[in-house]
Amino acid sequence: MTELPLQGRTIAVAESRELDVFVAMLERRGARVLRCPLVGILDAPDPAPVLDWLRWFSGGGCDDFIVLTGEGLRRLLACIERHEPALNTAFLTQLMRVRKITRGPKPARALRELGLKPDIAAAEPTTPGIIKALHGRDLSGRSVGVQLYGTEPNLPLSAFLQQAGAAVRTVAPYIYADNSHDAEVIDLIVHIAAGEVDAIAFTSRGQVERLVTVAEAAEQGEALKAALARTCVAAVGPVVAEALTTQGIRVDLMPTESYFLKPLTSKLVEVLGKRPADDETSAG
Repeated sequence: MTELPLQGRTIAVAESRELDVFVAMLERRGARVLRCPLVGILDAPDPAPVLDWLRWFSGGGCDDFIVLTGEGLRRLLACIERHEPALNTAFLTQLMRVRKITRGPKPARALRELGLKPDIAAAEPTTPGIIKALHGRDLSGRSVGVQLYGTEPNLPLSAFLQQAGAAVRTVAPYIYADNSHDAEVIDLIVHIAAGEVDAIAFTSRGQVERLVTVAEAAEQGEALKAALARTCVAAVGPVVAEALTTQGIRVDLMPTESYFLKPLTSKLVEVLGKRPADDETSAG
């Protein structure tokens, strides 16, 4: 019987939205998975500002729409369905009309689900990637709607747009919330520090921030970083990788083009499958 590529490996998973999907991918390849979904995604607690933005957009107030996440576009549609279904037709009509600018493959996929596609797609799925894609274009006098990544105001993007002469109106249709008790997060840190985890996979910036915050509150911040230095650290894409490096955590692997769970799983197989399971877990 052929040994599965991740047989004997233990991988910690922080994903929450598609936890079961990700776990199944890893387990089919032989991995043992530690589940610790660090953050969850919830609708904005107050729908009123989101609805105000949706009415403005649906009334034709927007020229360019920057979609930073697929989750955000889907949450906007869900907000309409839940609170003001009469807006749906006008919103979709304007979505077809405006120039749509996407940060990466996930918002592009959300548009395709509606039969639409980006007009401008950032080559790199980051804020600097969006800015580079818009650099040199005439934005003077244009009204730009920006769907934010969680509640992060993205001041660099707003500043760039305003300096280019655009009027900016942002919307935050969802928030990140803690999805595990602190005790569970500390337990994960203990497993990593004990050398019981071969790799940990991060799929959002919020997961990184929550792990570090809980560790520091428990006076385990340095212990966590030392443990991660001996562990293979995986990021689903550049935004997550940047969050890790900002915290002083080395990133060992990341998909090179498509920033989804399947390419992340393939990268884990590529890196961890090369070494015998009784080797040290360090990828550095």
